[in-house]
Amino acid sequence: MDEPAVRAQLAEADITVGPLHRNLPAPELIARSLARGEGIFAANGALVVTTGERTGRSPADRYIVDEPGAEGVDWGGANQPCTPEFFDRQIRRVSDYLRRREVYAFDGFIGAEPTYRTPIRVVSRASWHGLFAHTLFVRPEPIDLEDFAPAFTVIACGELPVDARPEGEEVQDGRPSGAFVGISLSRRLILILGTMYGGEIKKSLFTAMNYLLPERNVLPMHCSATAGKKGDVALYFGLSGTGKTTLSADPTRRLIGDDEHGWSDHGVFNFEGGCYAKVIRLSPVIEPQIFNAIRFGSILENVIIDPLTRAVDWDDDSITENTRATYPVTYIPNAIETGLGGMPRNVFLLACDAYGVLPPISHLTPEMASYHFLSGFTAKIAGTEAGITEPEPTFSACFGAPFMPRDPVVYADMLADRLRSSKTQCWLVNTGWCGGAAGTVDRMPIQMTRSLLKAALEGDLDHVPMSTHPVFGVHVPEACPGVSGELLDPRCSWTDPADYDARADELAQRFAANFERFRGRVPASVSGAGARTGL
Repeated sequence: MDEPAVRAQLAEADITVGPLHRNLPAPELIARSLARGEGIFAANGALVVTTGERTGRSPADRYIVDEPGAEGVDWGGANQPCTPEFFDRQIRRVSDYLRRREVYAFDGFIGAEPTYRTPIRVVSRASWHGLFAHTLFVRPEPIDLEDFAPAFTVIACGELPVDARPEGEEVQDGRPSGAFVGISLSRRLILILGTMYGGEIKKSLFTAMNYLLPERNVLPMHCSATAGKKGDVALYFGLSGTGKTTLSADPTRRLIGDDEHGWSDHGVFNFEGGCYAKVIRLSPVIEPQIFNAIRFGSILENVIIDPLTRAVDWDDDSITENTRATYPVTYIPNAIETGLGGMPRNVFLLACDAYGVLPPISHLTPEMASYHFLSGFTAKIAGTEAGITEPEPTFSACFGAPFMPRDPVVYADMLADRLRSSKTQCWLVNTGWCGGAAGTVDRMPIQMTRSLLKAALEGDLDHVPMSTHPVFGVHVPEACPGVSGELLDPRCSWTDPADYDARADELAQRFAANFERFRGRVPASVSGAGARTGL
């Protein structure tokens, strides 16, 4: 497809742009970013950029257009409606702004599985956003670009603030304007205004896929995925900062993907062609695969580098705790380049517990799995969202509520069906704190979590005696190779057991209060599989 055809397709969405560059290779995009002053080279060869005021996602500024085609949206929480008229006004402003400005277009796909892959287009003002899309999504073959028709188009125009005035109100000079991430499901169009944070591009498209794929009997999942030497697949669910990317970068296993996947009747497939890792305090000893993946062709967001040597200071959080790296999945040694895997043998729900009371690992029945999947208990980690500066306990249904447009029960029912039909083992893993609450003790060592996962993956916990936790009802292994038995029982790791009991009951009450919205909409066996209060 030539440039006029791309312009014609954009015109159908009422978008007019200036000079257009389509699917430039990574070295050319990097060269243009350097020439335009968008970024600089780090000593390791990565392109270093800053994103301005917004250094994380802005969930309060994400909207779905309330229009025909959005009937299945579960309104409320992260799913805020905006009117078609408001969205149209932003389209006109974007088109006027881009009419004479240079843009970069990436045409490619979401989804490695050919049956379900979705053609997408990302149009951006910043050339590094073009590199971001080129790196993160599934790159096309030249033949794929012939007669290319995107099913979804993203217009990333982060330097243009949203016009949030009520309709008809006059412009007031100096009036502050914020960000706007607007998703039109009927027009298959996404607008990103007022934020340069790259994560908004990937997460807005993920949100769209989470709406569309259940209609095709595909479970969209906010998880990483790996495969063992025998092809045994494992999934790791969790919010940003809870360990999805770190734990999936395992040299003993093959990486399928680090963040977004689909589970179809054929197995698991990666949505993306790259990884987007949090890199604050990145260590070449603890996370060597990620550390070595950050080189030429990668992007570093909001990291600090020495002005003379260009060496990266991985510990410097003076811009944000949420420093990020984008790199192709092929930069991880032994990654599965097809992005495809079979039916999962193990599923891990990663709960970053800031209370410090959940067991480091516990086994879940299918009913318990549904309860904890719907609960999505974890902690928001500093920097991943605007305004988050310390670990904040929260519940995020499906371990990804900000990206789930449909009723969480829809996704939970699909997961439960797949766990049963595939005879998949499910585990709840606490990657947060143990022995005390956040701020009183150090976070659980990643080496211990890796040992626990290794035992589960290799079947070493299959025949270990399990005890039922008196508060949370989960099944806790009484022994695990390489891990002290007292560490498996979180109460034993607290200096004051009575203090543990009080904190555990406090968390149990929060579980119960959060789950009230699901009672009556899920089987009694699921409602009864959760935490017990007042013990």
